[in-house]
Amino acid sequence: MTRHFNFCAGPAALPTAVLERARDELLDYHGRGLSVMEMSHRAPEYVAIAEKAEADLRELLAIPANYRVLFTQGGATQQFAAVPYNLLGQGGSANFVHTGIWAQKAIKEARHLFGGVHLAASSEANRHTAVPRPEEIALSADAAYLHYTANETIGGLEFDYIPGSEGGGPRRPDGSEVPLVCDMSSSILCGPLDVSKFGVIYAGAQKNIGPAGLVVVIVRDDLLDRARADMPTLFGYKALSEAGSMINTPATYSWYLAGLVFEWLKEEVGGLEAMGEINARKASKLYAAIDGSDLYSNPISVANRSRMNVPFVLADDRLDKAFLEEAEAIGLLNLKGHRSVGGMRASLYNAVPEVAVDTLIDFMADFEQRHG
Repeated sequence: MTRHFNFCAGPAALPTAVLERARDELLDYHGRGLSVMEMSHRAPEYVAIAEKAEADLRELLAIPANYRVLFTQGGATQQFAAVPYNLLGQGGSANFVHTGIWAQKAIKEARHLFGGVHLAASSEANRHTAVPRPEEIALSADAAYLHYTANETIGGLEFDYIPGSEGGGPRRPDGSEVPLVCDMSSSILCGPLDVSKFGVIYAGAQKNIGPAGLVVVIVRDDLLDRARADMPTLFGYKALSEAGSMINTPATYSWYLAGLVFEWLKEEVGGLEAMGEINARKASKLYAAIDGSDLYSNPISVANRSRMNVPFVLADDRLDKAFLEEAEAIGLLNLKGHRSVGGMRASLYNAVPEVAVDTLIDFMADFEQRHG
């Protein structure tokens, strides 16, 4: 069997060690004579799996004791609705920083459900090539929270700061503080993070956590009682917390695989500081190759270039088809850019090994020599 290098933006690569362990445990989990996929979520063995996954995630991110960790379903897209349902129960409006397609989707859903939202800042004027600076973010007087997308998977735009963190948190014009909400789907676990700066963090699993369908939500205790009365039960952070994320049958196998990824990060990688160093090195190499080329280019401001998603275009787009075909022929998979922006995109998530990036860079140089 040959494992190729997978640069897919999501569902993304999983660590080979995790897949091998899951394979070995697939038919018979620890002598129980059944698969984790067949196990009741109420069984003591499964409860132990779930509790260990949460404990390992808490350790990796140093999550403070006054935060709940939820393993729920529907991916990040469901959280576009769940967040306003959970935080607008005391009135006020949802405030957003617009930096690209995923931020826009969150804005659209909040507006669809609850009418007016406030755009606190936007990078539309620069075509989403640089994030708004801290002084450009202006909350409304009735802001209930500020939402931003830490890393735009499609555009390859990443925040180089945490909004509001310089003053203890985002603030309304009168100086009062509001919770910071972050969609961290494509950047969570890529390096160290100060969770205490946030009110809510949510992340779809299919980038750095595990398989698609699962979503992790980290929510501060004091926000659990701000929900709207008309909220669907399965959206409720408080209800999910009280039920141990098991109001209904959870995505048990995805949760189990996420736990294996957390173990891999702790025991084989050495934690998030080590992971962050590896990711910085991978991204730096690829951007250097792009910047040093006459064929390839990346439009994003250097300060806001994503560590996880590297889009680039060829100077002659007639070469795109040949580039993708030749790349796939040598095992470099899923490099086609998103249909909305075209070109190429290499996603460098945690499970993408450094040798994959080195191989891509070598291929790019060879392709340019032959076609440039």
